[in-house]
Amino acid sequence: MTVVSSPPQPSATALSVNLNKVALVRNTRHLGIPSVTRAATLCLQAGAQGITVHPRPDERHIRAHDVHDLAELLKAWPDREFNIEGNPFHNLMGFVRDVRPQQVTFVPDSEGQFTSDHGWSFPADVERLRPLIAEAQALGARVSLFMDAEPGQMAAARAVGADRVELYTEPYAAAWHSPQRDAQLERFRSAAQAALDAGLGVNAGHDLNRENLSAFVRAVPGLREVSIGHALISDALELGYAQTIAAYNRCIRDAR
Repeated sequence: MTVVSSPPQPSATALSVNLNKVALVRNTRHLGIPSVTRAATLCLQAGAQGITVHPRPDERHIRAHDVHDLAELLKAWPDREFNIEGNPFHNLMGFVRDVRPQQVTFVPDSEGQFTSDHGWSFPADVERLRPLIAEAQALGARVSLFMDAEPGQMAAARAVGADRVELYTEPYAAAWHSPQRDAQLERFRSAAQAALDAGLGVNAGHDLNRENLSAFVRAVPGLREVSIGHALISDALELGYAQTIAAYNRCIRDAR
């Protein structure tokens, strides 16, 4: 059966699919399934605008060969983006030098950290980050810094050389069913506006899902990209990749 590729739906906010959880399931056996590259292909065919991976040093999900395989795959999709996340002081820069992704997202994870749970801090991290940001940019990558939604930190992120920030959205997601939801939305709106005022692009990610995504996109100005993994892959187990990508793109489109 021939699968016809669906072009990305026009949107001010791009959907990048994080495939870490596909790799996590694959790594529980030695059969090579589910395939990370097959998952990427199905997501791209369904209209995802990018693919994200976060290869950690212990390779508990994404492995080195996945990064190279996906870079090769995405050569056939020149209108889509490859985003590699990770700590630039661990294993990230080796991948940046080897595969030259369109975007790199610097995340201050510790080596054994369960999942990303905080952003960079300025001025504490300035001098360590500055040369690596410059190196990644010299290799052709846009650099995004994983940041907490603190408006006062955005100008410092721009001053260190970043092109974008990725706002860490778990506090918003955690407040979705609580009275703090509106306050969290205002916090992220303010942080995004501060980033825009500083000359930064704005990305976001962590625990966004079909329930909370539209409200976030509607409230947060200038949102260029959302990176979604856990919820999206969980939905795909029930709906399939095509319906899931369509649903998330619809959340984004309806918000606008």
